Amino acid sequence: MKLARRMPKCEVPSTAMGDIAFNLLIFFVILARAVDDSHVKWRPAVSSNIQTAGHAMLRIAVDKDRKIFLNGQEVGAASITADKLSAMLANAPQGSRKVFLKVDRETPAAQFEPIIEAASAAGAELVHVLNEEKR
Repeated sequence: MKLARRMPKCEVPSTAMGDIAFNLLIFFVILARAVDDSHVKWRPAVSSNIQTAGHAMLRIAVDKDRKIFLNGQEVGAASITADKLSAMLANAPQGSRKVFLKVDRETPAAQFEPIIEAASAAGAELVHVLNEEKR
């Protein structure tokens, strides 16, 4: 009498694949940046009393060439208005309407004061980004 030989099953372990995919998803979500303004070249002012501010809904930067960037995109000075900032902040409640302002330390006040006025009129909580002074 002949017995049929059992053929071993050859399967890909799908349980491990799900774990790996989940870990990769978490990894990329943590490393993802909603706004990439790393291409903006600016030299921050320094201060001895610096506090952390958390996360911002908007980022405005004035680089060393006095170009203005809104969330990483170059814009003109005329496009930073209270109406536009208010629309971008939408219906965010007080306490979460933060706007980070990065200004090159050589920029004259006449360049960034209209931005501060527009953010104030829009009801934003303006946070000036600085570096800590080295002692």
